[in-house]
Amino acid sequence: MSDYDVPAGIDVLHVFCGPDGRHGNALGVVRDGRTYPDEASRQALAGQLGFSETVFVDDPERGHVDIYTPGLRLPFAGHPLVGAAWLLDLEILELPVGELYARQDGEFSWIAARPEWVPPRTLEQYASVAEVEALTGPPPGEGWLYVWAWEDEAAGRVRARAFPRRDEGIVEDEATGAAALLLSAQLGRALNITQGRGSQILTAPAPDGTVEIGGRVLLAQSSLSPALGRRRRDVGRANSSPSGD
Repeated sequence: MSDYDVPAGIDVLHVFCGPDGRHGNALGVVRDGRTYPDEASRQALAGQLGFSETVFVDDPERGHVDIYTPGLRLPFAGHPLVGAAWLLDLEILELPVGELYARQDGEFSWIAARPEWVPPRTLEQYASVAEVEALTGPPPGEGWLYVWAWEDEAAGRVRARAFPRRDEGIVEDEATGAAALLLSAQLGRALNITQGRGSQILTAPAPDGTVEIGGRVLLAQSSLSPALGRRRRDVGRANSSPSGD
């Protein structure tokens, strides 16, 4: 049942899957962070795996986690935290930037975070969905870029794509919770975002200045046992429906 060639002790999730259970951003989760005890070993593993992010769990009860891309360590990132909260069944995650709350609502997993926690990135609005979809690669320039267009402004439906534009092997990010959070905060409204090949991200600003980001999480590969991984993946697919679309 293994879709990924990863070392023992690592779960692989798909975060922000579409209504049909497909797509989503792949995430590696190391349940026991002690197996990679320092920053150098964690960075090496994240580079080896090649996922847009890999999470190391340092305290599964208190929600201490450590996030890495293939090239750098991050204080905050959206899809790793949604995935980790779902996998570990946590209501609170403790990060260097602060404490965030997580919840499960039917088929969707949510975290609430502050826009100021998000590393800098450019949000660029395009005139149409067709222009966003016509991109064959990152537009010229430097720095993290999130391009988007209204699919249905009245309904809050957005089409988006994300380009890290940094030298670490990730040309396009399939589903980006942090950028969705920033866009929702900038526009001051809830959004239903289709990103990449067909991933779905939901957002909801709150009066206290936080923004909830949510989506479906499926387990692609379990570090515990093949049977558990298969059961949780099948349950996730069974629960996926167009209701949140």
